[in-house]
Amino acid sequence: MKMYIDGDAFPNLLKPIVLRQIEKLGIETFVVANKKVTIGKSQNVFYVIVDAGADEADNKIVEMLQEGDLVITADIPLADRVISKNAHAIDHRGELYSRDNIKQYLAMRNLMESIREMGEVTKGAKAFGQKDAEHFANQLNAFLQRYDF
Repeated sequence: MKMYIDGDAFPNLLKPIVLRQIEKLGIETFVVANKKVTIGKSQNVFYVIVDAGADEADNKIVEMLQEGDLVITADIPLADRVISKNAHAIDHRGELYSRDNIKQYLAMRNLMESIREMGEVTKGAKAFGQKDAEHFANQLNAFLQRYDF
């Protein structure tokens, strides 16, 4: 299994958490973004910079992805594409996307986008904090144990 990080909006609080797991388990990891995003130094981490553009990083991740790989992303459409390739996706707050729940998340995202396009002001996501990072760490650890890493 390889791990891919959608680096465009990757929270700084998660960088040491992910780096510890990468080092501990020797997970080959690719950080993909349209600018330099560093999670730390490791012989297991590779940085891929793509052209600027709305979905360039997402497209590169999907291109590189193999069945069973893990993608860390807060981008629900990307998570949907990942799940469709029989791979795994987890978001920054520790939500593990699956075939059972991804369409519901995608529908909610699309509904909220439509509401905003009609001029309605909606609340954005709450600020990312330490509890979110802890939940992510627990979920990532559980995922990696479940898949014998």
